[in-house]
Amino acid sequence: MTNERNKKILLELVKQPENSRCADCGAPEPDWASYKIGVFVCLNCSGIHRSLSSRVKSIRLDFWEDDLVEFMKSTGNANARAVYEKAVPPYYYRPLENDCNVLRDQWIRAKYQRMEFNGVTKYPPLAYTTGFHEGILWKKGKENMQFQKRKFVLSEREFTLSYYNKEDESKGPKAVISIKDLNATFQPQKISHPHGLQITYQDENKTRNLYVYHESAEEIVIWYNSIRAARYAYLKTAYPTGSDEDLVPMITRNYLKEGYMEKTGPLQKESFRKRWFILDSQNRKLLYFKDQLDAEELGVIFIGTESNGYSVRECVPKHARGNKWKCGIMVETPERQFVFMCEQEREQKQWLNALRKVLSRPMSPQDYTAQAHIRHKK
Repeated sequence: MTNERNKKILLELVKQPENSRCADCGAPEPDWASYKIGVFVCLNCSGIHRSLSSRVKSIRLDFWEDDLVEFMKSTGNANARAVYEKAVPPYYYRPLENDCNVLRDQWIRAKYQRMEFNGVTKYPPLAYTTGFHEGILWKKGKENMQFQKRKFVLSEREFTLSYYNKEDESKGPKAVISIKDLNATFQPQKISHPHGLQITYQDENKTRNLYVYHESAEEIVIWYNSIRAARYAYLKTAYPTGSDEDLVPMITRNYLKEGYMEKTGPLQKESFRKRWFILDSQNRKLLYFKDQLDAEELGVIFIGTESNGYSVRECVPKHARGNKWKCGIMVETPERQFVFMCEQEREQKQWLNALRKVLSRPMSPQDYTAQAHIRHKK
């Protein structure tokens, strides 16, 4: 009887607005709770809590003692957040339910184990609070799949990320990358490592990619948030009147859609070739590469709005040479038509939806500058 009553109380608690989403990743309808911390969490995050020896129970399946239910009543997600998230820097990435495991794992450990955000932590300053970070990352070679150890140095003061090719640093860095156009996004599947990070930047009007990882989950997330801290500092100088609400979404971004499609040339009579496409919706760019782990783009297509002469639709190409795939997409720009083929109808629909999402968003002044720049480049 007690158990039924307690279960009912917990199910009522979890319906309250502040408890109706996972305390750590925001997933709806959390079914689990840490009765050590007093938070309601989703199944995925409950596993991480359990690995921290945080006492976890299912609110539906497990037996709950009266004192534990009282603790959950008196704490809850909002009260716990006031303690454990009191001093989260605005640039620190708060993971969402679909983010990769390393981000959620380190967010939970930073909050409840290392107590990084309670406003009183005094142990050695974290890399992302000092504006400077250096260390070794495994980096994929430009022409091959071999990952090699390389030294990286991030300087917020100079707004640069540098890396060195050999142990001998006297020759200077192999590359000095501006923070201005830099993006970092976790790509564990693509890089085939749970801590794989893709760093994208502009170099001589080309988009370039670096693929890196670190064996330590904590270290790769420190690198990620250090890059975000430097990007945030740059954005504060580039947009001095911008609020955190405006700037934080611009720090780093995940790409709206990625995958292989076949592409033909401007006459639409050329042979179709398989290419890896990335839709960067924030910059309104559809980039294509020879392969998914290529260092340098082969080309870029700006995606404007319908009122500016851009459109996207299903199509059946007239002259299909060499194409193995049958589900066509036509992207029309003021300059030319682009024809792509998807392997499956599901992929075709996903690409159409993603491209239409970009098409429907009004263009900003920066978008017009980027559009002119891409046209000039061609």
